[in-house]
Formats: sequence, C-alpha cells, structure tokens
Amino acid sequence: MSKAGTDMGNRLAGKVAIVTGAGNGIGRAEALALTSAGASIVINDLGGWIDGSGLSSAAADNVVVEIVKNGGRAVANYDSVANSKSADNIIQCAMDNYGRLDILVNNAGILRDRFIYNMTDEEWDDVIRVHLYGTFYCTRAACRIFKPQRWGRIINTSSLSGLGMMGQPNYSAAKEGIVGFTRTVAIEMAKYGVTCNALRPQATTRMLTPELRAEWLRKLQSLGATPEQIEALEKEIAHLTAEKIAPFVAYLASEDAAYINGRTFHLKANEIGIYSEPTVVKQMNKYVGLWTLDDLINSVPKELFDKPEQISIIQ
Repeated sequence: MSKAGTDMGNRLAGKVAIVTGAGNGIGRAEALALTSAGASIVINDLGGWIDGSGLSSAAADNVVVEIVKNGGRAVANYDSVANSKSADNIIQCAMDNYGRLDILVNNAGILRDRFIYNMTDEEWDDVIRVHLYGTFYCTRAACRIFKPQRWGRIINTSSLSGLGMMGQPNYSAAKEGIVGFTRTVAIEMAKYGVTCNALRPQATTRMLTPELRAEWLRKLQSLGATPEQIEALEKEIAHLTAEKIAPFVAYLASEDAAYINGRTFHLKANEIGIYSEPTVVKQMNKYVGLWTLDDLINSVPKELFDKPEQISIIQ
C-alpha cells in the first residue's frame, strides 16, 4: 500500500483509478489520496502549461515516481482528454496495465481568461473542449467498462466559477455544464452500480492565477474591504491546499459512498459542503389568459422578489 499522502487504510485495495490532470495541484493530491487508500492508478497529464500550451512527460512521471517510491502502483499517461480517440487511450491505459478500471476522476483543465466582449472563438472552444468535452469523452469510455462490471465511481471537477466569475465566461460555462452532465450520468448509470458526483473545490493551485487573485482583491476593495480584511483573505488563501480536498475524493470512490449519487459538493480546506439541487423557490400564476407586459411589470417584483435588489445577481 502506498504511504503517499494521508494514510487512509486499504479501503480501495484491488481498485484501479484514473485521475486526469494529475501532474500538479488538485489532481496530484487526489492521486496520492487514492493510492494511499490502496488503489492502483493511472496518472494522466499531457504536461502543458495552464493555458494548455506545451507538452511534457515530466509532470506525470514525477508523480508516478513519488507513488512508486512510497510503495504504490502507478503508471503515466500523456494523452489529451480533449480528443475522443486520445481520451479512449487514457481509459485503455488502465486496462492494458491493470486489466480493469473502477474509478475515474475528471480533473484536467486549462484557463483562457478574457472578458466576454474580447474573447476569441479559439479561447472559447479550447476551454470548452478540455473541460466539458474532456469530461464527456473520458466518462463515456469509462462507462462502457463500468456498465458490464456493474460497479464504478465517477468524480467530476466543477468550480465555483460556474456560479459566476468575472473574466471566465468560457470556464464557467464548461464547469456548470459539468454539473448538469453529472446529474444525467448519475441517473443513467445508477442501475449498474455506478455513481457520478461533482466537486467545486477551492484550493491554491496553478488555476488561481495572479490575475484572478488580483481581480478578487480589486473586487474586495471596491466593496469597501479594509486592509485588515484583505490581509485575512490572503492568509486564508494560503491554507487552501489541495491536500485538504483529496481525502473526500477517496471517500466518494469507496464502497462506503455508494449511497451518494448525482450530488455536488463544495470543498474548501477542511470544510465539506453539499449543494441543494435547483428548485423553484417562488412562483406566480395567471389562471385566465396570457401574461401581459403590464401584468409582469406589476407582479414580478412583489411576487418573485422580496426586495428589488434581489433581482440582480450582482450584489
């Protein structure tokens, strides 16, 4: 059993896992947690920079060396999730090396931040392809294995950016798309003993770019935050390590979490939260005829909102 990461016993002994984008940050921490729980693992990472540029085997290889050095079983894979055939190769890598697959963690991602009015087609397409297409491609290939064996765990990576983040219309669209995708896969695969859940993790990784950090600070300052409050936030960010998120991934991958399916979780340091699923919180009805514009002008503010400022997402 690997001693890499926090020791979690042998709960995943005999299981085989794939973690995409496992060469750094959250993916690396998740891989270490899974091997610490006894799983054999495929470390997938094409070794690119945060914007997807460049290729290198070093990122994946270094994690494999770390795991093997500590007594675990790991192999490297350098295929891209953003292409259907190469995503299939990632899944096949597990079958070729271990003869089975039980756990898929979709974590690979890139950033191409830009305000909506300046975003190029390429910046939009590249981010959607890696995050949303990549999650689809890998999940589809894994489900073709999970279905006949009637067991599997899929853990998808969404983001708080899916709830709205300035400068990330492509990233937020992809990440919120992953949440809807997760729900549907959970429904479709439940009868085969497969669960599919999503995470919105907060951790200081390469994804927390200097530009994004600066944007957070600018927003706080515009809201009247004091220097002391901003200093406190900086200290909090320093505690948001990927290693604190990883144990929950190992838990979701275990037999003990078989009852959890189609849900989305918020992970931040040692905090674990579960999101409520979207529901209609208020409703108004017109029982005769169609709504007129005057009806809506008069009814919407008082029937659907307690206060006018609640109408906008901007607070």
